[in-house]
Amino acid sequence: MINVTKTYLPPMEEYTSYLQRAYDKVWLTNRGELVKELEDKLKSFLGVNHLTLTTNGTLPIQIAIKALDLKGEIITTPFSYVATTSAIAWENCTPVFVDIEEDYLTIDPTKIEEAITDKTSAILATHVFGNPCDVEAIEAIANKHNLKVIYDAAHCFGVNYKGQSIFNYGDVSTCSFHATKIFHTGEGGCFITNDSELHHKLFYHHNFGHKTPTSFHGVGTNAKMSELQAAMGLAVFDHINEIIEHRKKAVEKYDELLDQTSLKRLKIRPGTEWNYHYYPIIFNSEEQLLKVMEAMNSENIFPRRYFYPSLNTLNYVNRNEMEISESIAKRILCLPLSAEISYSEIELIAGFLKP
Repeated sequence: MINVTKTYLPPMEEYTSYLQRAYDKVWLTNRGELVKELEDKLKSFLGVNHLTLTTNGTLPIQIAIKALDLKGEIITTPFSYVATTSAIAWENCTPVFVDIEEDYLTIDPTKIEEAITDKTSAILATHVFGNPCDVEAIEAIANKHNLKVIYDAAHCFGVNYKGQSIFNYGDVSTCSFHATKIFHTGEGGCFITNDSELHHKLFYHHNFGHKTPTSFHGVGTNAKMSELQAAMGLAVFDHINEIIEHRKKAVEKYDELLDQTSLKRLKIRPGTEWNYHYYPIIFNSEEQLLKVMEAMNSENIFPRRYFYPSLNTLNYVNRNEMEISESIAKRILCLPLSAEISYSEIELIAGFLKP
């Protein structure tokens, strides 16, 4: 079976050596030494100032909305995983969709201003498949209209844009460390900001609002990462460069084999050091996609339709038409890609896509 991705598992003895430290301390949660060590390593590797680990990748978005005191409408993309929109709705804000750029698949900044109203409080944009949004244009719009900016950077581990981490853009960036990601902690995530005062607020929101064991800054939830998750993260982190390098070679092999097809592929924004997280292809029609999927599935190959359906069609949002997002969502398919996929597997998959 070849799935759309395969979780990278470090050697068991390396994982258990980190776990042993948690056992020896008898400290499994509430920000033990493994969580703090992993945060320090990630801040150094990613080139960011303030990073706090969380138990999953969705809570950081909700916490960012809460910490920024957002109300009313939040402009967002219809082309993302459902967590982006559901986090807005969960925090009792209204998602307002803006269509995407056809090549980069990120929110189209030329369409944002027409969606701004006196109820707009923020822009929540997604860097799609690790491909950065037009962050300069979004920043200019946000500054002009006094809006906050949150980036859902779930796919962006290790991505740099114009010489710095993509996480350094916006008021807050969030990331997912789910088991399917390049870097993972089994389940997990983080929030990142350059603003020390905002980070303080984000931090206490993720820890029940605690100031001391018996006093509180304000409202909070429990989003803390456990030592068990951090142990996995530390073990995976030790191999991160080889993981990215293997994926890079796999993407280059796909490119070589699919260059002569009519399939459209993701265009990476200039100035980006990409992380080779996903390999999406865009068919000419949904019928063509479904036919290829069926053929692959019959041979135990399971690509996935990221992101389908377009989020503006969800049953709990205002269903305004998003022509490009809806069209792309019906025709895009992510091919299997992992740190262990072989050239022979890639050749097998590519065979289903050649004329």
